[in-house]
Amino acid sequence: MALHQKAVVIDTHCDTTQRLVDAAWDIGLRDDAGHVDLPRLRDGGVDAMFFAVYAPPLEKPGDGARAVRAQVGHILRMVAQHSADMTLARTAADVRDARATGKVAILIAIEGGYLIEDSLDLLRSYRELGATYLTLTHSFHISWADSAGVHEDLPPRHGGLTDFGVDVVRELNRLGMMVDISHVSDDTFWQALETSAAPVIATHSSCRAVAPHRRNLSDEMIKAVAAQDGVVQINFAAAFIDPDAPPLDPEVLQRWLDGGGVVRERMTDHVTPLSVLVDHFDHALKLVGPRHVGIGTDFDGVPMLPGGMEHCGKLPSLTAGLLDRGYSEDELTPMLGDNVLRVMDACAKVAAAAPAVHRRA
Repeated sequence: MALHQKAVVIDTHCDTTQRLVDAAWDIGLRDDAGHVDLPRLRDGGVDAMFFAVYAPPLEKPGDGARAVRAQVGHILRMVAQHSADMTLARTAADVRDARATGKVAILIAIEGGYLIEDSLDLLRSYRELGATYLTLTHSFHISWADSAGVHEDLPPRHGGLTDFGVDVVRELNRLGMMVDISHVSDDTFWQALETSAAPVIATHSSCRAVAPHRRNLSDEMIKAVAAQDGVVQINFAAAFIDPDAPPLDPEVLQRWLDGGGVVRERMTDHVTPLSVLVDHFDHALKLVGPRHVGIGTDFDGVPMLPGGMEHCGKLPSLTAGLLDRGYSEDELTPMLGDNVLRVMDACAKVAAAAPAVHRRA
């Protein structure tokens, strides 16, 4: 915890935005049903949290824009209601300023390229709302990019990015938004890296070599992200990190989904040891070094977490586990948050050098 107080601590992905829809829920109060609230952010020494904006597959034109604007509105109201403890951030400098004033920086993320509804104009409007990154796909293929899927393998639809998908990546660079390659297919991953002029980030993906789940990244992929000076933020979901985790009963999983992603019952008798999560960090750190690894929990977006990591207040337990494996404080400091700020700064630098767009698409 002393290290968390000295270092910048950043989590690049939580799904707590979905809980804000419930007007009766107050993030300022401790709530054991979920994974994130203000008291436990303080308990964990967390300085910045990226709130993902997500919606189910769109049914009609305009659904994406309506969902994004409504959820961003919930985030802005949350920050306004807790302005003594939170502040909205969209740049690395904003995060540093928030930390200097003792506030938690809240950042907006768009999880799923389908939410831009095939419109670069809409993407630009999301940036104006404060969005800091775009996850190119979610768990399904979209009109311009292939997904890795989550619960089952997906046959390729495009073989990666379409020409418009390439345009999206280039526009993200121009806007200074991070390109998030979590959830994408391997082909989409490689094409996004080839296209992006800025470092890319995997905001919540773990190591395929430790757990061979389709949502995880291979060693070759992790090395490629590092070669471009990007960061792989390790996901905490038991289903992704633990090869021994059994599949959840569909009825239990549906009750979890119906409850807005809030854990109200025991999902399985199997408990993933915290050491398994530490294994993923250990593997990535040994593979590419502390400059290219970070934290992307997926809190409030997954039904099962490792034992001892039940909420954001337990994050120091991860750091303790890595210290126990021989990592020094100097090695862990960039992993805790500085790496994300570096990528944000790099994206801003690329954007500053990019030509302005004079036409609308």
